[in-house]
Amino acid sequence: LEPLVLRVLTSRGLLDSAAISAFFEPALRDLHDPSLLPGVDRAAQRLLHAARHQEPIVIYADYDVDGITAAAILFHTLRALVPGCAVRTYVPHRLDEGYGLNDAAIAALGSGGARVIVSVDCGITALAPARVARALALDLLITDHHALPAGDLPDAYALVHPRLPGSRYPFADLCGAGVAFKLAWRLATLASGSARADDHTRAVLLDNLALAAMGTVADIVPLVGENRVIAYHGLRRVPTTAIAGLGALIDASRLAGERMDAEKVGFILAPRLNACGRMGHAKEAIELLTTATGPRAAELARQLTRLNEDRQRTERAIAAQAEALALEHAMTGADRRAIVLAHDDWHPGVVGICCSRLVALFHRPTILMRRENARCHGSARSIDAFNLHHALSRCADLLDRFGGHEMAAGLSLPVANLAEFTDRFTAIAAESITDDDLVPTLRYDCEASLDELTEPAVRQLDRLGPFGRSNPAPRLLVRSLRVTRRPEPFGRNAQHLSVFAEHKGRPMRLIGWNWRDRADAIHSGATIDALIEPKITEWNARRTVEPVLSDISINPAPR
Repeated sequence: LEPLVLRVLTSRGLLDSAAISAFFEPALRDLHDPSLLPGVDRAAQRLLHAARHQEPIVIYADYDVDGITAAAILFHTLRALVPGCAVRTYVPHRLDEGYGLNDAAIAALGSGGARVIVSVDCGITALAPARVARALALDLLITDHHALPAGDLPDAYALVHPRLPGSRYPFADLCGAGVAFKLAWRLATLASGSARADDHTRAVLLDNLALAAMGTVADIVPLVGENRVIAYHGLRRVPTTAIAGLGALIDASRLAGERMDAEKVGFILAPRLNACGRMGHAKEAIELLTTATGPRAAELARQLTRLNEDRQRTERAIAAQAEALALEHAMTGADRRAIVLAHDDWHPGVVGICCSRLVALFHRPTILMRRENARCHGSARSIDAFNLHHALSRCADLLDRFGGHEMAAGLSLPVANLAEFTDRFTAIAAESITDDDLVPTLRYDCEASLDELTEPAVRQLDRLGPFGRSNPAPRLLVRSLRVTRRPEPFGRNAQHLSVFAEHKGRPMRLIGWNWRDRADAIHSGATIDALIEPKITEWNARRTVEPVLSDISINPAPR
């Protein structure tokens, strides 16, 4: 390994050859035994019995990528193990029904003939819907990964969750698709009566691993431990999967033939899958991932791409309006620790993304909601220093419902409670968020020089991926770079910046994404310290090391 790579590994606590080898090449055998997952045996036995006896099964999904991929995992598994079984999917309408299980949907599914309902990526706080299911003699199997309620758990036929009280499961941070994958795996072993699956079932499970990887990346769970194994192997499976919809989505995204990584999933594929749930109904995304018909898959993939373009336009407009309102109402000053805004015209399907934009801009917890019919409903995003779920729990008496985890949540409340909720939530934020917490921190692995950024070294660093939460892309500090000429804008609307610099005689182009506003501050001849992420760009079959700028400090000119 290159010396630079060894320094990065050391900074991340990978100190010996065994640990380095295991991290570079995580093995499928490192996946934990699914039977250790609380409730999984009871859920798998009930599902398998229902499938074999033609009892109608409904997979009830959340409308985000994690829920969509989780639903597809169980759908494909049941159809593979018991061809012709009576299984279908259901996903609530984001605007009409909101997040998670709801009483009316459970009652309607029961009236429609369902005997078994299995939730994916939702349900762990659904006490009332579980009572409805019990009253209707429906067997409700809840699979989820979100924060447990402070009080009672739902009275369901089975609860499958890695953090249930008394759990012996070794890894607590699976996403909803990860939990569904473990249930699918357990279904396969029960159906075969053996720990080893036949070739067909193994192929289905590997395709499911591709779906689980997409859910894992999209839900921003920590990409360490078992999640790293899922993402590492699942992303490699994505381009070759037999799932017609994935192939169609890759084609529609113009990614055919490219190596799949977390960045492509997070920024290209996942937004398309999310778009229909945000702008309309997520049932089209589930249909895309479950259809066996190539032409229908291609049509759906094109439809999702168009919806994603609509989502982008709507998001830009709302984010700009929310930013202006936050500034207008002095919510970004040193004495304000949180932003809470509501508006009559905001599309609730995209306020979560807009929250993330404001968190990135102002570095404080943000809640954005739509006011409609005397109710507010929307999304919240947070910073590392503030546990969003705990804060919302302290406001539960003012809310109709809420759910999520420490960094992201959804909520709804009466408009009549909005002022009191805003005051209480911002007071809770003021209690726990310090001045230092409001200052964004960029951490780097180690210092480096440009001459160390060779193509072999950068390729070795890339093997640390998939990158994401808890395993960020390597970031390096390069000191005393000399800017050799005026930066050049590029891209649509010239919003990006090429910075040309040299260090110890090594020239290099550095990329500043969305750095147009910083162009005038970077002068030819200036000396800068730069935080960079090493990258290799490929153009016309030529590979070039061109690091991405995270931040710079312009050193004072000598007097």
